[in-house]
Amino acid sequence: MTTTTVAPDEASRIGGGPTRTVVAASRIALGALLLRDLVVLRKHIWEFVLRTLIQPFLLCFVFLYVFPKIGQGIGGHGSFAESAFATILVPGVVGISVMFQGVQSIALAMSQEFGFTREIEDRVQAPCPIWLVAIAKVLSGAVQGILSAIIVLPIASVVHAPGVQAHLTLHWLIILTFVPLACVAMAGLGLVLGTSFEPRNIGLMFGFIILPITFLGGTYYGWTRLAPVTVGGWHWLQTLVLVNPLIYVNEGMRSAFTTAPHMHLYVIYPVVIGFGVLFLTLGLRNFRRRVLS
Repeated sequence: MTTTTVAPDEASRIGGGPTRTVVAASRIALGALLLRDLVVLRKHIWEFVLRTLIQPFLLCFVFLYVFPKIGQGIGGHGSFAESAFATILVPGVVGISVMFQGVQSIALAMSQEFGFTREIEDRVQAPCPIWLVAIAKVLSGAVQGILSAIIVLPIASVVHAPGVQAHLTLHWLIILTFVPLACVAMAGLGLVLGTSFEPRNIGLMFGFIILPITFLGGTYYGWTRLAPVTVGGWHWLQTLVLVNPLIYVNEGMRSAFTTAPHMHLYVIYPVVIGFGVLFLTLGLRNFRRRVLS
């Protein structure tokens, strides 16, 4: 009885092609998952644009166009006060759009995929670790968040009544570093929500989580303007909203697009990174548990 030794390149030919490492296979699978989401997004691009624009447009239309027209000023009377409010609102609208993209593109879609049809099982059959499938969802949501910021900013900056103007100053270093970071963090939040709520409880998610985050997230006001809200000398509201990730996103957007007062950047960046890590950790754990259940 004889033993035949086959060289590695000969074994590759026998197997029909070169063998791939786990890392290479995972990288290719991740790219394929992202490409699939981008192809789906391209096919439904107008739905994405309308979904992205409707809420920011209505916010700016009502607060920056209708109210000044009817004399019901927000932030004070006179064009100067109304322009100052517009300067505060426009970056906040960009921030809230990024957050809603994370919720809509990941949380709502994932609640359906984990539903009765179990569509998520098609994705987890990809030749890569389970956690990489969740990362692909987060990266896809982050890309959609960046696209929403690109779409919303120019629209929101021009929807205003005569005499009202948002004074924007683009700080490109902050834009190129903070906006993608904020999109990843908000996509991570979408992953946490999508893996934490059952499809039948989506209404509770919007009522008990999304609405408080939105109204206490500094969309309509700057964090520094909350100082007068005190009890016994304690700035309770300014302290309470610090647990809200959206407040840091909106403050970062103001530092990126305006010269309005905002939190220090050495606070904003580490906290947003911390929220991103926290959301990804919780989301990946929940994702694995839901998939294997």
